[in-house]
Amino acid sequence: MHDIRFIRENPAAFDAGLQKRHLAPLSAELLDIDKRRRAAISESEGIQARRKALSQQIGVAKRKGEPADALMAEVAALEESLKKGEALAAELDAELTHRLEVLPNLPFHDVPDGTDETGNVEIRRVGSQRNFPFPPKDHVALGEATGEMDFAAASKMSGARFVVLKGRLAKLERAIAQFMLDLHTSEEGGYTEVNPPFLVRDNAAYGVGQLPRFAEDMFHTDNGFWLIPTAELPLTNLVNDTVLDEKALPLRYTAWTPCFRSEAGAAGKDTRGMIRQHQFPKVELVSVTTPEQSEAEHQRMTGRAEEVLKRLGLPFRTIILCGGDMGPASRKTYDIEVWLPGQSAYREISSCSNCGEFQARRMGARFRPKEGKGTRFVHTLNGSGLAVGRTLVAVLENYQNEDGSVTVPEALRPYMGGLETIPGPVKAK
Repeated sequence: MHDIRFIRENPAAFDAGLQKRHLAPLSAELLDIDKRRRAAISESEGIQARRKALSQQIGVAKRKGEPADALMAEVAALEESLKKGEALAAELDAELTHRLEVLPNLPFHDVPDGTDETGNVEIRRVGSQRNFPFPPKDHVALGEATGEMDFAAASKMSGARFVVLKGRLAKLERAIAQFMLDLHTSEEGGYTEVNPPFLVRDNAAYGVGQLPRFAEDMFHTDNGFWLIPTAELPLTNLVNDTVLDEKALPLRYTAWTPCFRSEAGAAGKDTRGMIRQHQFPKVELVSVTTPEQSEAEHQRMTGRAEEVLKRLGLPFRTIILCGGDMGPASRKTYDIEVWLPGQSAYREISSCSNCGEFQARRMGARFRPKEGKGTRFVHTLNGSGLAVGRTLVAVLENYQNEDGSVTVPEALRPYMGGLETIPGPVKAK
């Protein structure tokens, strides 16, 4: 949510931020609504003051036995004017709120210009792509050949964009998530593990910016709940309507949850395999910190997500998203893309975003500074640490062998009971 006071004081900067999002300037329109809203409020306050003065005069007149009919008639007329003025002020306030709540956050100054993914800028590559002595298969071919990745069974139960994992592949997915959680909750990682609700109310979805703009991208129950599209939603809402002490910051949370997305805007994209599904597991990272520390926290969070891939020996690249490709709540986003030899492409596996005070303003999340009076809005950050299903895909494709077996990365073997290789399909004799 944007602060109308900031727009009043910095209309050019506000429009420049929208321009980086490739949106038309809006400060003039918003300030016109704000001006009329404040005028209606001021007029109503003037009427209230006049009514109060007249009421006092009526009381004095009645005590003296003097006629007060004219004064009472004026009060009655003022009552009608006050109702109209308050209704106008409320209408303009609702209009301004609606206009502000659907606008995206303003990008930081160092976010690249660009309209789409072609404007993103690669900042580093880590790891070497494996030189296969055979044509590498994608995860679907590898998984289905073992009989432990079943899209057909999932489709019978739930339709497209679902999968059933069985046996060793199910255990491998769980091992990946446990490995991530252990890494993030270690002393070095510094995150507190949370097991949050998977169903939330409107106010929680509104607080992180999912509502009202992205209602069609989420699943809604018939009794008022939303299925979480990411654990960012419940983790960030842990500070909803809260005033924290600065000494308690930063707060760092992590959670492994299923995530549910309708993929309404992704018709026809990634229909094959596990890349884009309606239900998928993810380990999420969320930080709550001060404005002064949010940039350093952003770098730290991105580094922790990258560390997962380093420990697993998976090649990846990190890019900074341009203004036209960022999520609406973000002021700056780093995407981490893992190399998938089965697709011969880098694919997103983590997105780490600094949202500034955008979400905090919607949630009413503040902190008391160590020095000075009053409170300030916190900064919130979120990132995937990592998408578990896509990490499974990356492990299968990068560690595959010519016979269809998959070598288990060393970091995961303790979680797999020491298993070093997932056998390929059994050949018929």
